[in-house]
Amino acid sequence: MLSEKQKEQVKATVPVLKENGVALTDYFYKRMLKNNPDLKETFNMGHQRSGAQAKALAGAVLAYAENIDNPGVLAPVIVLICHKHVSLNIQTPDYDTVGENLLHSISEVLNISMDDELIRAWAEAYQQLADIFIATEKQLYEEHKNTSGSWVGWRDFIVDRKVMESAEITSFYLVPKDRQALPPYKPGQYITLRVMVPALGIRQPRQYSLSSSPADNYLRISVKREDPRIEGQDPGYVSSTLHNAVQEGDIVELSAPTGNFYLLNPDNTNVLISAGVGLTPMISMVNHLLAEHADPNLSSAAGTGDSAIKEKQSEGKKDIYFIHAARSSEAHALREELENLARRNRNLHLFIAYENVKEGEVAGKNYHMQGRLKLDEMPAACLPKEADYYLCGPVPFMQEQYQALLRLGIPPERIFSEAFTTGGVHL
Repeated sequence: MLSEKQKEQVKATVPVLKENGVALTDYFYKRMLKNNPDLKETFNMGHQRSGAQAKALAGAVLAYAENIDNPGVLAPVIVLICHKHVSLNIQTPDYDTVGENLLHSISEVLNISMDDELIRAWAEAYQQLADIFIATEKQLYEEHKNTSGSWVGWRDFIVDRKVMESAEITSFYLVPKDRQALPPYKPGQYITLRVMVPALGIRQPRQYSLSSSPADNYLRISVKREDPRIEGQDPGYVSSTLHNAVQEGDIVELSAPTGNFYLLNPDNTNVLISAGVGLTPMISMVNHLLAEHADPNLSSAAGTGDSAIKEKQSEGKKDIYFIHAARSSEAHALREELENLARRNRNLHLFIAYENVKEGEVAGKNYHMQGRLKLDEMPAACLPKEADYYLCGPVPFMQEQYQALLRLGIPPERIFSEAFTTGGVHL
């Protein structure tokens, strides 16, 4: 139990963490992975290479120190991280390993003895936080154990189909090797995929949102190739392996679907706003919304030219607005799938913004806005006040659209977001 004195000692480290937090967490990861090389198959080495994981952990440690008097305010972030830990099969002994290396890193970086009062204070603080994580994750593991078709740990899946969706995004249709049932999951959730990366000689994990519907008999992920020519970064270890080396019939490992970003109210009007590969959880939501109350007789009979059947198909259903931003039509994945759904369901409305428009593409037909997506300049009918709003994309995109929605009078409690980022996992 943290004493008041220990809380003050932890808070006193805030200025140091603000100035040197990333150096500390970078040292911590290098120390831990050197002493525990088996953990390299748990931590994404791409995030280690880029420094994203060290930055993310530094931010988390700083936030905890700043809120040590009331860690409950961090509950939403803790739940998000716990889902990621469960997707990686993090277990209680892993917290002992992390704690030991973190405390030694503080001692070595700050050049203070392990017997120093500050180390003891941080040991208590760490254990307090670890206990919260362990208890929350225990509940999530129990949910998986008690859910039909779900599992804990890793399960082998076969790549049944590999489909190129755009110049940079490919879909992988995954079916269980054991041919047993799949669990029900919430549209918007993700899996962790683990695959052998030849360049590293070890297996590597990566989270991917599911772009399939929970009603499907497969799990689909739609993976963007991290291209250094476009992004100005090193190619992604896992995405490059999936695009270049993994073929139909190959085996990959998956954790069970999890995550706390998902569709909350199928019976409400929903507005889905995405950018780039951030459309993947939105595709899952759309397919679920359209299938939720679908009439199978109408679905099988409906043709793109039968307006009477399409009208009946959408009768009584809430509107769905799918707003998507992409660099160009070539980078726009799953467009044909969405357009087919929109033709068959009049309650699905598409709005597309392309930064770069190709010659011959027509406004109102091939796209609706040229340049970056600006919600303030969209038709008001596409942004109803009573709707629920879901955002997914790069962090700057998320922040920009969130602020735009607030300016448009959308209540913050109706806005739900998932930052589609490689910010890493925090233990």
